Amino acid sequence: MIIVTGGAGFIGSAFVWYLNQQGIDDIIVVDHLSSSTKWRNLVPLQYDNYIQKDDFLDMLVDNRLPKGIEAMVHLGACSDTTERNVDYLMENNYRYTQLLADYCVKKSIRFMYASSAATYGDGRQGFEDDHHRLHTLRPINPYGYSKHFFDTVALRSGVLDTAIGLKFFNVFGPNEGHKGGMRSVVCKAHSEIQTTGMMRLFKSYRPDYRDGEQQRDFIYVKDVVAIMWQLLQNRKLTGLYNIGSGTARTWNAVAHALFAALGRSPVIEYIDMPETIRAHYQYFTEAHLGKLKSVLPDLTMTPLEVAIGEYVGDYLNDAVGLG
Repeated sequence: MIIVTGGAGFIGSAFVWYLNQQGIDDIIVVDHLSSSTKWRNLVPLQYDNYIQKDDFLDMLVDNRLPKGIEAMVHLGACSDTTERNVDYLMENNYRYTQLLADYCVKKSIRFMYASSAATYGDGRQGFEDDHHRLHTLRPINPYGYSKHFFDTVALRSGVLDTAIGLKFFNVFGPNEGHKGGMRSVVCKAHSEIQTTGMMRLFKSYRPDYRDGEQQRDFIYVKDVVAIMWQLLQNRKLTGLYNIGSGTARTWNAVAHALFAALGRSPVIEYIDMPETIRAHYQYFTEAHLGKLKSVLPDLTMTPLEVAIGEYVGDYLNDAVGLG
């Protein structure tokens, strides 16, 4: 049995979909649906049970979880990088994760959890997933700090001796429509272009970057879940791993690929960046994949233009998800 927390969310539901492709449906989905539309991600998926996240934690603390759990993949969290309630983030992203990790260590259950590229801050310390460099990282928003703090505790306490932490970079693809303002630019701009005929990107406020030339490491969600499955299966693989493409691309490149997928000529407007995020904006991210490629030597990534073309043509244009 595999438990997937955040299993109705973006990466979580994509991972359940991938498990189904491998013939696996002995799955428990844990999430908090409330009035969100993410329940739609679950409709085509095959799994045994759904448990609300607070009920799941109560069951875990009371030692009432079902027997036969082989792995727990913890993807549930507050992923809003603009959230400013630090107590809320620490409760959801740190304490909840710590309780799950401690349980899995005690029960010898394979544990995999979501960290984030936001832990790298402005990137001045680089983007290497080396444990010896972990203490040098300086996140620049509360979300990044909540993820980083658990990474540091997991390292000190020995959790990472048996568990895997995944530092996700800019993931995009099917099943993210419910995320509202936290959807990828590809997803948001698709509807914007259909409505207005143009795409808006933030202006640059650094002289070394032209407008739209800010760079991020974008990775297709189908690549992400395939990597997760390969890592999860091998219990000898532990510690922190970057999950990105390994190649930084500009927002302009994303825009051109999106317009090409829609069969349109690019029309881009550069708009002011909100003052509330200017001081915390990442101008460059690029996953260092040396560690990941050393354990997955046959690793291949879907090129950005190909991934955007598939995402638009097979999913966004028809407003469908994985399944």
